[in-house]
Amino acid sequence: MHEPKWCIFYDVHTMPACPDVGAGFDPEAFAERIKACGVDYIVFHARCNLGMAYYNTKVGIRHYSLTYDLFGALAEACQARGIALTAYVNVGLSHEEALLHRDWCVVSPEGYVYRPDRLDHFFRLMCYNTPYADHVLEMIREIVTGYPVAGLFLDCFHQSPCVGVECVREMKALGMDFQDPRQLAEFAHMSQLRMARRITETATAIKPDLLIYFNGVAPEDQQDLGTYLEYECLPTGGWGYDALPAWGRYLRTLGKPVLNMTGRFHKSWGDFGGIRTEASLEYDILHGLALGMRPTIGDHFHPRGDINNAVFDLIERIYRRCQKLEPWLDGARPLSEIGVVAPQPGFSYTDGAGFGRSQNSVKGAARMLAELRAQFDVLSPYRSWEGYQVLVLPDEVLLEEECTKKIRRHLDAGGCILASAWSGADADKTRFVFEEWGVRLEGPSPYDPAYVLGGAELRQVLPDMPLTLYQPGVEVSAQPDTHVLAEIIAPYYNRHWDGEHGFVYLPPDRTTGKPAVTLCGPVAYLSHRVFASYYLDAQVPLRDMVGWLLDRLLPNPLLRAWGLPSFGRATVTAQPGRRIVHLLCYVPERRGPTMDMIEEPVEMRDVRVALRLDSVEPARVYLAPYGEDLPFRVNEGYVETVVPVVPGYAMIVFE
Repeated sequence: MHEPKWCIFYDVHTMPACPDVGAGFDPEAFAERIKACGVDYIVFHARCNLGMAYYNTKVGIRHYSLTYDLFGALAEACQARGIALTAYVNVGLSHEEALLHRDWCVVSPEGYVYRPDRLDHFFRLMCYNTPYADHVLEMIREIVTGYPVAGLFLDCFHQSPCVGVECVREMKALGMDFQDPRQLAEFAHMSQLRMARRITETATAIKPDLLIYFNGVAPEDQQDLGTYLEYECLPTGGWGYDALPAWGRYLRTLGKPVLNMTGRFHKSWGDFGGIRTEASLEYDILHGLALGMRPTIGDHFHPRGDINNAVFDLIERIYRRCQKLEPWLDGARPLSEIGVVAPQPGFSYTDGAGFGRSQNSVKGAARMLAELRAQFDVLSPYRSWEGYQVLVLPDEVLLEEECTKKIRRHLDAGGCILASAWSGADADKTRFVFEEWGVRLEGPSPYDPAYVLGGAELRQVLPDMPLTLYQPGVEVSAQPDTHVLAEIIAPYYNRHWDGEHGFVYLPPDRTTGKPAVTLCGPVAYLSHRVFASYYLDAQVPLRDMVGWLLDRLLPNPLLRAWGLPSFGRATVTAQPGRRIVHLLCYVPERRGPTMDMIEEPVEMRDVRVALRLDSVEPARVYLAPYGEDLPFRVNEGYVETVVPVVPGYAMIVFE
């Protein structure tokens, strides 16, 4: 199976009470609409999270009102049109089977099989250490053997901590304490990966070239389990518009094809009557393509089989426009010179709070760097950090042994570092590991809030006043050769209650002599959690301060752009013989308390772009896909051009 390029993902979760499943389904007409969109790959349910199968299973439960093999009919229609079909199997949820086999369910540490909120999808979970595991494997054999499937999409692939008898007995046999929450979580994680391995071995023994993805297994853990990755990101469904630019840049470093899974829904999955604006869905697709990801659009199949022509029309219009860019997308790889080290890149099964903090820091760094037009990847602590001129360590990157070695190699190779708050400290947070940091760690900052006051150089970009540092940080002292660029200003008093008054008016008072921003050779350091703060507090001066530091660490960046608004995005990809700059101008507008809406692209004019030559001078610069030539000049190591009109998106080709 070739790598999927233009994809649709179907949710087919159907209540057992639904009376007419498949009654109006025309697989030929449905497949024709898919083909008209230029789609080469779809995911469709063989079994949903209700435990209902949509094929003629001898193992599971075919939906009670389904009278024929719906999945098989669609598989045949897709195969006739050259559309690859992957079978969706929900593994972590199977409500009808859980209802009939309570002994297959997770027993929570509190002793519950049913959690209180019965309208939450996850109120009842399946345990992979019960006979349920063999049941799922038999269904996998049935599907892979019986149908021309290109792959398997295994959903909700979690294993929650379980104190059912099977789990407890195995933990005891392994010498693990089932009453220790951390050991319980570790055992659940082990059980999750064991089940995934069993599925991979079972399926590939039948069909070795299957595409396999486990939705719920941390990407790092899938290295030898699955064959490709997906990033589920419905911006209006809870993910927001800051998730894709951060985690898309992380997943693309893991060496596997990555699909950017968005959705047509106004809100989230199951929103049958919700439909995105065309501009918002197109932005998701174009943004993912610019990051080196291929698109997949989520839809919900009507249980009766009705064809939703409005959704197909929307997908067809967007895909057909984007498919004109295919010659400049095929095999294109992103170019990056900055690596943002994620404190915890994948889901942490033992430290949910720490994972949340790291998400804030990485999202803040990603937004900041994207607004600064920087070309960057998000890096796992467990993989290579080679090949980047600057490493950004946002807020909480602690240096255990392997990370310490990576930083040493980076510095020895002439690389630079930009670190904040605890980043660079040892695992116990007692000291900074490297003298190159230029500061000595003294502990958490004692001020709530602290203020930063820029010195003469930073006042080029900072207001000449003490600025609030909204998120906490650390207190440091500078080494003799360290250049202090900004100092910490203390408030009159900290935020507190003294038994008589709540101290909430906290004006800045006095300088502390403690550094807030330093530069020591190749290392720039900021004492507070500026990246999490940018995500949580949107404080523009912090971005400008980081931009000023990056100009010193990376004086000749790969890309420069003028005339783009702060919400404009510029990314660089490469193919043999050419480099490509993607410009995006869309702005999510907050409407009401929670909804971010993109209703139209923003047209920009006379956007000037400068791409570093890197010893390769192009013979031609033009706009794809129509080949409109752009005048250009070579100036001080850059090739410069001006794009007269950017109608929301422009692809500039240098070749």
